[in-house]
Amino acid sequence: MERNEHAAEVINDLVKINNDRIEGYDRAIRESKDADGDLKSTFESMKRESVKNREELSGLARSLGEEPAKGTRADGKIYRVWMALKATFSGNSRKSVLENCEFGEDAAQKAYRAALSDSELTPDIREVVSHQQQSLKQSHDRIKQMRNNER
Repeated sequence: MERNEHAAEVINDLVKINNDRIEGYDRAIRESKDADGDLKSTFESMKRESVKNREELSGLARSLGEEPAKGTRADGKIYRVWMALKATFSGNSRKSVLENCEFGEDAAQKAYRAALSDSELTPDIREVVSHQQQSLKQSHDRIKQMRNNER
């Protein structure tokens, strides 16, 4: 596999992770109660973050001569099914919605760490991925703090 193809594969995996995040936060917004405006606002912000990330990564894929990924990761689909089952039994409490979001944020961090450990990425791609990972880490920490504040 050529270096550009490999880099595009890594980038497209991150596109899929951001697609997973977008779908996950859409679901979290729907599952949040009307009284939970703070959650909905936070989830909207994180969804916008992933839309921005996806567009930036898609541009990188195109610059390498590859089409950006369209779907989500298989493990993301499995996670959403699990999330739906859990929501059925937990009643969509604030804490359970935040726990589900934190689980998704953990998966995003894992994917970004794996991408950054890839020695074949060019410095310019690595810089974009690193910047996005740092931003997503702040989102992760915010979700975790919100979850910890729930009783």
